[in-house]
Amino acid sequence: MAEVKIKPLGTRVLVEPSISEEKTASGIIIPDSAREKQQSGIVLAVGAGTKDNPMEVKVGDKVLYGKFSGTELQYEGNDYLIIEQADILAIV
Repeated sequence: MAEVKIKPLGTRVLVEPSISEEKTASGIIIPDSAREKQQSGIVLAVGAGTKDNPMEVKVGDKVLYGKFSGTELQYEGNDYLIIEQADILAIV
């Protein structure tokens, strides 16, 4: 887990998505175009929340989120996802 200089605002959360599998259990290599988008990741930073909606997740939590949630971004060569706390389905 790397130190990131991005600070989400409000109830947003910065997540580092998990890396998708490159091979199947039987050893078949899956090309990038056929890999399924991961729906889990590690929380790297959280916003301050609001009075009506306090933050429930914290840095270091492994979370599950919706398939089409958030905004993907690249920062210093790494892929991240900024999502609303409401789009997080569970803490694993």
